[in-house]
Amino acid sequence: MAGHIFYFLIFPGLLFAGVGGGLLSWFDRKITARVQFRVGPPLLQPFYDFVKLMAKETIIPSNAAKSVFLLAPILAVTGACLSSVFILLPGFGISTGFKGDLIVVFYLLMVPSLAYIIGALASGNPIANLGASREMKLIIGYELSLLLVLAAVILKAGNSISLSEIIAVQQQQGAFIGSISGVLLFVVAMMCVQAKLAFVPFDIADAETEIAGGIFIEFSGFTLAMVKLAKYIMLLVLPSFVLVILLGGFRFEGIHILWSVLKLLGVVLLITLVRNTNPRLTIGQSMRFFFIWMNLFAIIAIVLAYFGY
Repeated sequence: MAGHIFYFLIFPGLLFAGVGGGLLSWFDRKITARVQFRVGPPLLQPFYDFVKLMAKETIIPSNAAKSVFLLAPILAVTGACLSSVFILLPGFGISTGFKGDLIVVFYLLMVPSLAYIIGALASGNPIANLGASREMKLIIGYELSLLLVLAAVILKAGNSISLSEIIAVQQQQGAFIGSISGVLLFVVAMMCVQAKLAFVPFDIADAETEIAGGIFIEFSGFTLAMVKLAKYIMLLVLPSFVLVILLGGFRFEGIHILWSVLKLLGVVLLITLVRNTNPRLTIGQSMRFFFIWMNLFAIIAIVLAYFGY
């Protein structure tokens, strides 16, 4: 029991993922600033932002379902922390004996988005409700694409759903991205990650220039700090998940340590560049993008993987 609590609260859960995600958030913001010919924030700015929000007053809308509204951001952090535990433990080579990794991870990665929707609906704000509606539609779009990616990964890993075994297969035979099907799966997975992080071009649910923050419009103080913490954690968890299922995972031996860090930063860099070089899509365009193109790419990848390509 003590070990489980340590995994959830310290490593690789809340503390480790929160700090690591905060540093990646700084990296994302620094690259964004450079793309826009700005200097960018100092290294600790994400942590300053979190502490300032924790110190501010939490305003609860008068017509909100108060308990649900307050619990939703905590649920988001919990789901993000559990995702980090189930992804990073096998990613770091720590065996837990648990074999249903991919199935559990697939559902856990949905928890933060579902929590945001619940919190928005509980706020009683019509703009938040509009953001929640957009988020629900977006989830329907990208989750099927992600599921197809995982199906292809399972096929390439010899029908294994264990992340440890998927990593072992890649370390023995080469990363899955080294094949035609792996490249297609990487493209689809990256687009799904972009949507899960609610980054441009898929920031439809919280578009500040259109619906003033959408699903997050009523969050403030502690609740907004929890939302920010969940986003920090997911910024570490989702790129790490891509590394684990397609790029051979992490290795902490000699030069492989540096290579693992560079792979993680490379994935985050791609996410940031996509974010800064594309316009926001409408919800209809996003749905068509995933239902037609990403699903098509994923199905082609599954066929190619079946024939060994």
